[in-house]
Amino acid sequence: MLAVTGANGHIGNTLVRKLLSRGENVRVLIHSNNRHALDGLEVEKVVGDVLDFDSLIKAFKGCDIVFHIAGLISILQGTSDLLYQTNVIGTKNVVNACLKLGIQRLIYTSSIHAILEPPPGMVIDETFPFEPYRTIGDYGRTKARASLEVLKGVKQGLDAVIVCPTAVVGPYDFKPSRMGQFLIDFVKRKLIAYIDGAFDFVDVRDVAMGHILACEKGHIGETYILSGERIAFKELMVILEDISGVEAPRLKVPIPLAMTAAIFNTMFYGIINKEPRFNKYSIRTLLSNSFISSKKAKSALGYSHRPIRKSFEDAIQWFKENNRI
Repeated sequence: MLAVTGANGHIGNTLVRKLLSRGENVRVLIHSNNRHALDGLEVEKVVGDVLDFDSLIKAFKGCDIVFHIAGLISILQGTSDLLYQTNVIGTKNVVNACLKLGIQRLIYTSSIHAILEPPPGMVIDETFPFEPYRTIGDYGRTKARASLEVLKGVKQGLDAVIVCPTAVVGPYDFKPSRMGQFLIDFVKRKLIAYIDGAFDFVDVRDVAMGHILACEKGHIGETYILSGERIAFKELMVILEDISGVEAPRLKVPIPLAMTAAIFNTMFYGIINKEPRFNKYSIRTLLSNSFISSKKAKSALGYSHRPIRKSFEDAIQWFKENNRI
C-alpha cells in the first residue's frame, strides 16, 4: 500500500493516476471539501490534514511508501504563518509519523525555489544547499525549511528522498494551478502585455514519473531536481499563439513599470482577498537564474522529460475538454 498526501493537487492526482496504472494500491490523505480531482479513481480515502498528526497515522498505517506532496503555494501578503504551518510543521508531522510507523521510504516534494539561487551564469543543480535565510519569498523559505526537516528525519533513521520540480504544467490541472490559470487567461484573451524573463517548465506527468523513479532508485538523503526546458517569456507567447490560434500580446512592459504596477496590483487583490495575477515576487521569479540542470536525476534515476511544447498543447486541450476554456 502506498500513501499520498496532497493527492487532489496537480502533481498529486497525476501521480495517483500513474501509480494506479502500474497496479499499485493507493491510499490518499485529502481535505473533506476538495475531492473532485480523484473522482472515478479507485483509491482509499482518508480525510485529514498534515497538521492533524492522528490523521497522518491513520493514513500511513499499513503503508510501505509515503509520497508527501501536500503543501501550500501562495504569493498573497499575510500568508507567511499559514505557509510555515502547512509547509514546515506539516512536513515535520509527516516525518515524525513515518518514523513512528517505520515507513520504508518517504518521497518528499520540495521545490526548485527551496534551493539557494546562485549568481547569473551558474547552473542550478543539487550541489547548492537548502538555505531558508538566503532564499527569496516565503514560499521558497518554507519549502527549504521543510526539506531540512526531512533531512533531520534521515539522521534519525528515516529512509527519505527529496525531489525538486521546476514550474509544472500539463493536464489534470483541476484547481487550476497558477500556470494553468495563466494558460486559461491567455486563451480567453485576458493578457494584454508581457515582460522580459524566462523560467524552466516541466510536464506534470514527467514529474510524477520522477517521483516513482526517486522511490525506486533514489539514494537515502539525496535530492533530485526534476526540470524540463527553459523558455523565455517572449518565446512562450509565440508558442501559445501557435498552439491556440489566439494572438499573443504585443505590448512589452519595462521591468521598472511592471514592478510599480505590481505594488498596486497586490494592494487591489489584497482588498478583495484574492490571489493576484502577479506581484513583485512573481516578476522576480521570471528574472531569476533559471538555468537549471536535471543531469543528476537523468543519470541516477533514468529521469527524462518530453518537449515542453507538447505539455502546453496537452494542457490547453485538457482545459478545453473539461470546459475551462
